Amino acid sequence: MELFEPYKITILVSGLTGLMMLIQLIVADVVAIKGRHTPGYPIAPDHNDFLFRAARVHVNTNESIAVFALFVLFGVLSSANAFYLNVFSVIYLVSRIAHMCFYYGNLKLARSISFALGLIGLVGMFITGLVAL
Repeated sequence: MELFEPYKITILVSGLTGLMMLIQLIVADVVAIKGRHTPGYPIAPDHNDFLFRAARVHVNTNESIAVFALFVLFGVLSSANAFYLNVFSVIYLVSRIAHMCFYYGNLKLARSISFALGLIGLVGMFITGLVAL
């Protein structure tokens, strides 16, 4: 367990990222149920529809979560600088939470900026692991 001690923040961020995804799933499901959306049928692509935005939030997080998980694993197993790995993982999580809120609120520019910050967090995690090799 000594291996994981310096990365406690990154590990916490991983758990909180999972919680964020669960919240996104619940929001999308509740909105679909309240809107009487038939399961299995496509959601009309309309950014003015909260159900569409809630579904897109969840799908968009799914698109980046595998990269995050792999970079956490890469960073920890390469004995990357824990400070930087922790910082970049927090940047990723905070930006994803902001992205979620901005998407729900249909704030397109803010959503795009937070998405870019999430990418910076991911790239930073990768570089931190790479430098350790």
